[in-house]
Amino acid sequence: MKHLVILSGAGISAESGIQTFRDSNGLWENYAIEDVATPQAWKKNPDLVQMFYNLRRKAVVEANPNVAHFYFAALEKKYKVTIITQNIDDLHERAGSTNVLHLHGNIRLAKSSGPNPDKKFYPIEGNEIKTGDLCDDGFQLRPHVVWFGEAVPEIERAAEICKTADILVVVGTSLQVYPAAGLAFVAPNEIAKIVIDPKCEELSVNDDFIKLPYSAVEGVKILDRLLPNFE
Repeated sequence: MKHLVILSGAGISAESGIQTFRDSNGLWENYAIEDVATPQAWKKNPDLVQMFYNLRRKAVVEANPNVAHFYFAALEKKYKVTIITQNIDDLHERAGSTNVLHLHGNIRLAKSSGPNPDKKFYPIEGNEIKTGDLCDDGFQLRPHVVWFGEAVPEIERAAEICKTADILVVVGTSLQVYPAAGLAFVAPNEIAKIVIDPKCEELSVNDDFIKLPYSAVEGVKILDRLLPNFE
C-alpha cells in the first residue's frame, strides 16, 4: 500500500467557513498578531489571548468538514494516508481521517502554561478555557496552539514522514509559513507531487510539482482522476 502524505493548510478549512489570520474579514482583522498570538501577549494580557482563542474555538466547533476533508479520509481505503496539517482545527479528524499530525497544535485541546507545556494535553469541554482552569501541575491552562515565535515541536517528525512518501499532495497552503513550508521540499525527488491551490502558479514550488489551480473542494475532484496514474 503506497504512502500518501498530505500537507494541508488554511485554504481547506476556509471552505468550511473558518477564517484565517490573512483574511481581511476574519477574526484577526480586529487584533494585532503580537497582541493575541505570541508568548509575550500571553504574559502581558492572558485574558485577551484566552478570549480570542475561545472565539476561534467556537467557530471551529460550529464548522463542519467539507468535501475535501471527507475525500482525504476516504483515501485510507486505498492508501496509507498521513495528513500533516498547519491547521489548528479538528476537521480532518471529524471527517474520519485517523492519522493526522498537527504542526501548530489543536485548538480543541488545552495545555499547561508552565515550563513543561507539551507533557500532557487536556480536552476542552465546550468552547472555553476559563481563568482558574489548571493543569495537573497547577498552572493555568492555555490553548494547545503554537504561537508566533514558539518552536514547532512536531516539525522533525513531520519531515521524517515526508521522506517516506510515495505520493505528496499539498493543499490549501501558501507555503509562506516556515518551518512548515519547507516540508514540501524534503520528500523524495522521484515521487509524484501535486499542489492544489487557486494561486499555485505563484507558489515557490519546483517544476516537478503538478499544479492544480483550484480550491481544495474543486481540486480533489481533479486529484481523484490523477491518483490512479501513480498507483
